[in-house]
Amino acid sequence: MLRFSDFDFGVSWVMSFFHQDGTHDGDTAADIVAKHLSESADELALAVRRDARTLLDNLPSETLEVLWTAGAQYMASFEGTSGSEWTRTVISLCDARLAAKADVRPLTGADTEDGWGCRDAVVAEIERAEFLAAEVREALVDCARHCTPDLAFRVLLRTIVNDASDRSLSPEQYTRMETIGSALHYGEFVVDSVEFLVEEEPPSPVNSH
Repeated sequence: MLRFSDFDFGVSWVMSFFHQDGTHDGDTAADIVAKHLSESADELALAVRRDARTLLDNLPSETLEVLWTAGAQYMASFEGTSGSEWTRTVISLCDARLAAKADVRPLTGADTEDGWGCRDAVVAEIERAEFLAAEVREALVDCARHCTPDLAFRVLLRTIVNDASDRSLSPEQYTRMETIGSALHYGEFVVDSVEFLVEEEPPSPVNSH
């Protein structure tokens, strides 16, 4: 059974709002998140709140700031706050969005998958992403071990997309990522977001007679 969305979700989805053109969606980072949440399905708001609470409860503010900065290409007005304060703001925005409806159903089934069975595989992929800064890899590993491997893996994918210049993934790396995504019940466009970075296999030599 797949999750409720074929696309990215949770905190990693929120990170995707922050790119150069994203500033048109609001004057502040909170405005941008509130706008997207107001237009989203209940499940998306629930997934964001679940991820954000997990981050806030299990990681120090400095680590949260590293993750948010790496996962978001451009964060308007992020300066002047802390990782914990910003994560708390995201939770409050989700609470406000969900309080507007009386019949919000909790996430169930595949939508609550934490991915603990994939922890070692997720940590291994983080450590193989040597093009990421050491502090980013360390923060992602902490997320995999102290939050959930599912959340860490989605943030890893988002971070790889943001750090895509002159980078490539081997076909073997991508196949491993697809295997993890399948185990985590992701829809087809979650791991697919990094497929454009897969280096092409060299053509097989043609035997001449």
